[in-house]
Amino acid sequence: MSFDTLGLDALILKTLTESGYEKPTPIQAKAIPAILAGRDVVGLAQTGTGKTAAFTLPLIQRLNKNQTHTRPGSIRVLIVSPTRELAAQIHASVRAYSKGLSIISACVVGGVSMRQQKNALKRGLDILVATPGRLLDLADQNCLRFDDVETLILDEADQMLDIGFLPAIKRIISACPKTRQTLLFSATMPKEIKALSAQHLHNPEEIAVAPVSKTADKIEQGVMHVTSDNKIPAIIALVKKHSDKQVIVFTRTKRGADRVVRRLEGSNLAAAAIHGNKSQNQRERALDAFRAGKCPVLVATDIAARGIDVPGIGLVINFELPNVPEVYVHRIGRTARAERDGLAISFCEPDEQFYLRDIQRLIKLDIPVLPTPEGVEGLKTPNLENARKPKVVQQQRPPRRDRPAKPAQGKPRPAKKRADGGPAKPAGAKPNRRRPNRNKSPAKAG
Repeated sequence: MSFDTLGLDALILKTLTESGYEKPTPIQAKAIPAILAGRDVVGLAQTGTGKTAAFTLPLIQRLNKNQTHTRPGSIRVLIVSPTRELAAQIHASVRAYSKGLSIISACVVGGVSMRQQKNALKRGLDILVATPGRLLDLADQNCLRFDDVETLILDEADQMLDIGFLPAIKRIISACPKTRQTLLFSATMPKEIKALSAQHLHNPEEIAVAPVSKTADKIEQGVMHVTSDNKIPAIIALVKKHSDKQVIVFTRTKRGADRVVRRLEGSNLAAAAIHGNKSQNQRERALDAFRAGKCPVLVATDIAARGIDVPGIGLVINFELPNVPEVYVHRIGRTARAERDGLAISFCEPDEQFYLRDIQRLIKLDIPVLPTPEGVEGLKTPNLENARKPKVVQQQRPPRRDRPAKPAQGKPRPAKKRADGGPAKPAGAKPNRRRPNRNKSPAKAG
């Protein structure tokens, strides 16, 4: 199959040819005709399968055919993604595919000034790519309107659910017109996403290009059973062994990512971290250095890494196993992109054996046990069937604006009674610390 059989215009086909695209991927071959026909779509596809082009190409063609005046603050196509990096990547694709066309687009994400984003919205947009938090911030300031949205795209919907964006997504959907086209793309289909699809999509065409939660065939996987103290020495040995590869290391927490970077730099290995506490400029500098090969090791949390599209990543190291099995599929999907081979090695300490067991059940594969590098002590291969879930799990917290308020613990303290029978002070009131005037003489008896 070729792109010219999918109903795309000559201008779009010319752009694809100039970009070096020869034939559509499976998700593109199935989704493009459905989107051109105006159907709602639920697309199940892993990262790196070409789904960005699957929804941007037909929408750009439709906008170009039906050009109309956009009111200030209005949007015709709204694309929502979970992370800044993924939003920037999608917007870069939009600009590349709409080259030479009268398509006005913008990208709004957190971590940067709102001034330019507000100015871009003033003239109205054909396509807006946004992260949920910044999108709602701008909406609350009356800088944009949703009532002209013709198509709403939710990309990486399962990841938005994982990081606590479900309330924000529901609010965005409710603000858009009911008569619209909705496209939902996800690597997995948890029950919350199924419910979202059933409630807000009209007779959607379901497209699955690979079994849900199946890892890419070209990824060689392995696990090393080590203690937590031996993980850093193991990383150092693996990076030196695979010095010709770009390496991405996953941690479960932001502090853990910074700690790994410090340890690697202490061993004269150039490394950089990206996570939610880094500014947008810091994240972009780290990614640029990684892409350019100046920094061979990138340490990332799951949230920040979503949207990293670097074809040259040859090795993924799971410094800590994710406590959600589907996240493992997302992580190792950073390698073996663009038809290349890849290697994914996971470290498993005793407290993580329960997670390893769940991952293997999900992907329906026993991950081969690898010997630890020379000089790094390994552990005996455990019996995973007896693994127990750890009591304490460190998790990446969702963004602050979408975090539910913390409930008060216990019962409220009762108001204290005054000894003289006067009115009680309210609970939590500060005590009266006024000191008596010691210079005043005591009253004389009458």
